[in-house]
Amino acid sequence: MAETPLSIGVDFGGTSVKFGVLYRSNIIDQAPAISTPDFDGPDALIEAMLRVIGDLRDRHPRIEAIGVGVPGFVHFEKGIVHNLTNVPGWTAIPLKKKLADATNLPVIVENDANCMAYAEWKRGAGRGLNHLIALTLGTGVGGGVVANGKMVRGAQFGAGEIGQMSIDWQGRRGAYGNLGALEDYVGNNEISADARQTYLEAGAERHLPDCSPAALAKAALNGDETALAIWDGIAAKLATAIMNCCWLLNPQAVIIGGGVAKAGDLLFNPLTAHLYAQLSAPFKEHLMILPARFGNEAGMVGAAALALEESGVVLQP
Repeated sequence: MAETPLSIGVDFGGTSVKFGVLYRSNIIDQAPAISTPDFDGPDALIEAMLRVIGDLRDRHPRIEAIGVGVPGFVHFEKGIVHNLTNVPGWTAIPLKKKLADATNLPVIVENDANCMAYAEWKRGAGRGLNHLIALTLGTGVGGGVVANGKMVRGAQFGAGEIGQMSIDWQGRRGAYGNLGALEDYVGNNEISADARQTYLEAGAERHLPDCSPAALAKAALNGDETALAIWDGIAAKLATAIMNCCWLLNPQAVIIGGGVAKAGDLLFNPLTAHLYAQLSAPFKEHLMILPARFGNEAGMVGAAALALEESGVVLQP
C-alpha cells in the first residue's frame, strides 16, 4: 500500500457531499457527509468541503490528488461547474481552481455519471475493455462513454448524456425542451407514476410507494403479472436507447448500475432480448450486457482514480 499514493474522492449529490480516501478502488477512510442545504451559497459550502479535506489529509499524508464528481454540466478541463442539479446558486463556479489554490494539490471536477463510467472501466465490470457504455439508473439516467480506450466528453464536455436521448420523437417534453427523453420514462419517479397508471388500467389501485422500482421487483418475484409486464416495458424503453448507442458506437459492453438495476434478471433478461432483436450479428455477437460492479460508491471511486491519472500517476492493475 505504501507504494501507491492515495487520493480523495468527493461525491457531490443533490442533498449531501460525501468524502472518501481511496487506495486503488478501496475506500479506506471516510468523513461524515455534509448537508448542502445547511450552507448559504457556494462559498460557504466550499469552505466546509475544504475543512473536511484538510482533516482527511491530516490523517493520510500520502494523499496526492482530489477528484470531485458532480451531478451537472461541467467544463472538465477548466473545472468550472456550469450548473449543479438541485443545489441553487451553483452557476459558473470555478470549483477546480478554488480547491487547487487552497490545497496545492491536483484537482479534477467531472460529471458524476462520467465518474461512474470511469470507475467501471478502470476498476469494475469494464476493466480491460476499450469500448463501452455505462449507464446509471436512478432518479435520472446518467451515462458515460469510452471509445478507442478514451473517455468521450465532446466539444463542450457534455457527451454521454444517454438519459437525454429521445426514444419517442413525439414523446414527453423533458427539462431541456427535448421530446421523449429516456429518463422521462425510466427514472424512478416516472416508473412509479406510470406503474400506478398501469395498475389502474388493470383494475387495481396502488399507492405510489407500492409502485417504486423496489416494490415492483418484489411484486414481480411474487408472480404479479402486471409487475412483470411493467418490467418488460421498462426494459423495452431502455433497449431502444441502448440500441441507438450500439449502432452509433459499436461497444464491447453496456454496463448498467443504479437503483433500478437492482432488479437484476427482471430487468436484464428482457432488456437483452429486446436489444438483441434490434441489432445485426456484427453488433451483438460479442456485446455484453453487464451489471455494474460498484454501487453508490461508483462516483467517489471514479473521481478519485481519475484525479490520480490526470495528475500523472499510473496505477498498476
